[in-house]
Amino acid sequence: MTVYIDPPTWPGHGRMWSHLISDVSYDELHAFAAELGAPRRAFERDHYDIPAHRYDDAVRAGAVQVSSREVVRLLYGAGLRRRKRPGDSR
Repeated sequence: MTVYIDPPTWPGHGRMWSHLISDVSYDELHAFAAELGAPRRAFERDHYDIPAHRYDDAVRAGAVQVSSREVVRLLYGAGLRRRKRPGDSR
């Protein structure tokens, strides 16, 4: 199982956030996130939003650190990228 996480550089709700992704399947991603204790509501289209204070936990659990650009490249390469559509609230 390989999942990836980018640096916590995305602001929102008074915090900084990372994106946790899989390049294999959403099932793999959901399983890793559950083991990490990330709530399912943190899943947004093709990734989990992980708060900065949980970044090191994700890395210790096995998430591979990559750039934000690499996250997008991996999602597209795996055919798992789901773009935000107009009118989506999340």
